Amino acid sequence: MKIQGTPRRSIEIIPGQRTVRILDQTVLPHEIEWRELATLEAVVEAIKVMRVRGAPLIGATAAYGYFFALRDDSSDATVGRAYDQLLATRPTAVNLRWALDRVRRVVTSLAPADRAAAAWAEAGAIGEADVRTNHAIGAHGLELVRAVAHRKAPGSGPLQIMTHCNAGWLGCVDWGTAIAPIYQAYEAGIDVHVWVSETRPRGQGASLTAWELGQHSVPHTLVVDNEAGHLAQRGLVDLMIVGADRVTASGDAANKIGTYLKALAARAHGLPFYVALPVSTIDWTITDGIRDIPIEQRSDREVTHVIGLAADGRRQEVLITPAGTSARNDGFDVTPGGLITGLITEHGVFPASTEGLSLLAAMLGRAKS
Repeated sequence: MKIQGTPRRSIEIIPGQRTVRILDQTVLPHEIEWRELATLEAVVEAIKVMRVRGAPLIGATAAYGYFFALRDDSSDATVGRAYDQLLATRPTAVNLRWALDRVRRVVTSLAPADRAAAAWAEAGAIGEADVRTNHAIGAHGLELVRAVAHRKAPGSGPLQIMTHCNAGWLGCVDWGTAIAPIYQAYEAGIDVHVWVSETRPRGQGASLTAWELGQHSVPHTLVVDNEAGHLAQRGLVDLMIVGADRVTASGDAANKIGTYLKALAARAHGLPFYVALPVSTIDWTITDGIRDIPIEQRSDREVTHVIGLAADGRRQEVLITPAGTSARNDGFDVTPGGLITGLITEHGVFPASTEGLSLLAAMLGRAKS
């Protein structure tokens, strides 16, 4: 996608080197800073503090972290240690485990001397596949957007799409998941407008989604998280599309905290509510998302403090609560499949149910476990 008119990706190989650079998302939207990653420790830190975030991008970045570890020590012990260290960085996003499993399967059958080169190649393949996958998600989602737009009364204004958190290209290698259909609809000439919820406490909607939509000139408006129901109630929303960090084999979807409330608002007002995701985000081993998906507990400081740009242009963190106030900071919530109109994947749109995911599993030629 584009930054100041130039096509870029959220993670890029540095030409002539076996290192990568990432767009540091902790300083957006006020600064554009590219950060080189060249060690396992640097990748672990980048994922933990959310310099990179979004399930697909976490997986792609972790794959390069695995390479860095094996480049320095390709022993069996490192294969296991690096896997565990990277897996522990973010517990909810299943793409992390998927990418690490993919690299580990490749390297474990090889002689130690061949492992690093194979890991580098596999990490690159994961990134390129992510781009193709997200473009396909966008194409399938575009048809849904067209259908909803076609049902709007002539002269009733743009198609109003609501999203939550950041499921655009910043959360992937390119294109994004939930935002990919919006980009493709905009490029196809469909009159769209996006409601961007701020996504407290880290503000991924305000700082990331609004920024990347602005880079592409897609019309959008920032709203506070609690305004979703209000807008839906007044007929100002036509469609909701969100991403996911993990989807169960029964269609339950874990996404950024606040997604469940939007799904409830959509159901109350008869609005389609779609979840866009690559198949790698499906955890085929579990069926009950509320019971079985681990919910990341993040620092209460993210809730009690905010970071912004001061009048003098410096980034500044300020306390917004009474001193000593405790806060709970669940990173994600789970939307039951029964509230989801459909799952938009690279292979098409499927019902968010055991039966729907069984159809997908059969298409993929795999047995669900």
